Amino acid sequence: MYILVGTITKEQNKYYNSARLISPGKTTENYHKRALWGWDKDNFTIGNKEGIFKIDGIKIGVRICFEVRYPEYFRELYRENTALNIVLFYDVADSDDIERYELIKSHIRTRAVENVTYTMSVNSIRPYQTAPTGIFDKSGRTINELKRNKENLLIYNFENVADDFGEKGRRSISDVLTEK
Repeated sequence: MYILVGTITKEQNKYYNSARLISPGKTTENYHKRALWGWDKDNFTIGNKEGIFKIDGIKIGVRICFEVRYPEYFRELYRENTALNIVLFYDVADSDDIERYELIKSHIRTRAVENVTYTMSVNSIRPYQTAPTGIFDKSGRTINELKRNKENLLIYNFENVADDFGEKGRRSISDVLTEK
């Protein structure tokens, strides 16, 4: 069993906005957020780790919240051939904001399509959820998305299926662009 949790970590008197991978009997691993702004910038140190973990032989990329807006953070994961990317959010608002929700969802779907990689997002739900909890396939299609602002548990049996025709095409172009 593996648990990936968003948390605050401290290393040598520096605080980080982190994703922590925990598994009984194994070394705990951290990824520290790098795209800091506002409150994050005032309170945390910029991370310098890749955010790539191996779980049962599967490479998984991790990003945190605001990083979803920057394709370069996901292109790093593409170069490392991750099979699944996970974005941890705490993106909520005091009032219902469906426009923001749809904008962030579009970023997630775009990162999935650009990098031909399954992408999962996980978010808090209160007071109002402004980023989805769901999983999107390598073409950005929604596989499963939980209902907004409702407590629930997403269960998904990950299987990395072969690329379809369009995914092969995007991957071939991405490989050429990545070589430059």
